[in-house]
Amino acid sequence: MILFLLQLIFVGTEIFSGYLLEALSGQITHFSFRLHGGFFTKGIWGLITLGEKEGGKNGDHSTMLLITGIIAVMVLLVVMGIYLFNIRDAYKTGKLLDETGHCPTTKEYFKNTYSKFFAYVILIPIVIYIMFIVIMPIIFAILTAFTNYNTNHLPPGNLISWVGFSNFKKLFQIPIWSSTFFSVLRWTVVWAVLATFTTYFFGMFQAILLNSKYTKCKTLYRGIMILPWAIPQLISLLVFRNFLNGQFGPVSKFLMDIGLTDHRIAFLADPFIAKITILVVNLWLGFPMFMIMIQGILSNIDKSLYEAAEIDGGGGFKIFRFITLPLVLRATAPLIVMNLAGNFNGFGIIYFLTNGGPVNSSYQFAGDTDILISWIYKLTLEQKLYDMAAVMNIMIFILIAVVSIWNFRRTQAFKEV
Repeated sequence: MILFLLQLIFVGTEIFSGYLLEALSGQITHFSFRLHGGFFTKGIWGLITLGEKEGGKNGDHSTMLLITGIIAVMVLLVVMGIYLFNIRDAYKTGKLLDETGHCPTTKEYFKNTYSKFFAYVILIPIVIYIMFIVIMPIIFAILTAFTNYNTNHLPPGNLISWVGFSNFKKLFQIPIWSSTFFSVLRWTVVWAVLATFTTYFFGMFQAILLNSKYTKCKTLYRGIMILPWAIPQLISLLVFRNFLNGQFGPVSKFLMDIGLTDHRIAFLADPFIAKITILVVNLWLGFPMFMIMIQGILSNIDKSLYEAAEIDGGGGFKIFRFITLPLVLRATAPLIVMNLAGNFNGFGIIYFLTNGGPVNSSYQFAGDTDILISWIYKLTLEQKLYDMAAVMNIMIFILIAVVSIWNFRRTQAFKEV
């Protein structure tokens, strides 16, 4: 009865959200999915056509049709999954009846279902949330890459249409797009790798100092070093942006006053210096997290390992190389991979510190310090090139997925799980 009720709701939604009954009764002579279809039929029609009538009060809104179509297909897949579960359950019940001559009662069935699928039942609300808040926007972004959704085709005034792989061809075949993409991609990879490992190893260095028996006032020192992590990153970046201003910033003026330079340094205006500045600021913001994590790992390492190594004549560097470093890497390797993936999408530090600048006239809507995610931001909110931005999204996803999977498969912590 529960499964029948779900089927009834599904059929009723399709019938009463459209004009199917009027069409069957002859009240509508020219039936069309655009005007008279129900939620699911009109959703699939919209997903295929993206609309037929431009603008106006009764025109089609292509992006809304695309979203509605995605939701309709997702709901259809869920209904199909329930239907297949129904058939499989009926088959298993019939087989059990043939073999044992006993058919479970409703009470027995729900008791067995509760014991077997309790975790899944509890997770259903989370799954529904993920489907419509996470998966649906991802599918929308992927499908947008195969449309001409840009400044020349903005709904509801204009219709969007499917263009296949033409956006991908544009990215790799048109010189201005391809040169910008590979230049930004190269800097994105360099940024992600350096931003991850500089903060990691500097945090490890600070953790080892704090863990040393020769270090005094550890609590005070730890409290000072954790301040960059405790202060909101946005505030820190805006302060650094003012401090490092090439014309009015106090850092440049201070360097001139003490005689280290005879001119103001363009920390954020010179392409090379700006990239170095971003990495240094990121180091200041990011190392406290690794410092605290690694310090916790160091405090749990068996001290007898160090005592045995000292008895065997091992020096400080050998102890670090053969005991400390392997144990710390083993425990923190998943964190390194996650941080590396996060730095590929490190939008905040780039946007709030340099806004992707300085401007590069040979790039297509990108600056010298733009990474892929900040370039996507400019393509969408500033240039309204949603189709090309969606292509970049797919490129980022492929890049991060490949790097993450490769690293996770090589990580001992994940192999043990």
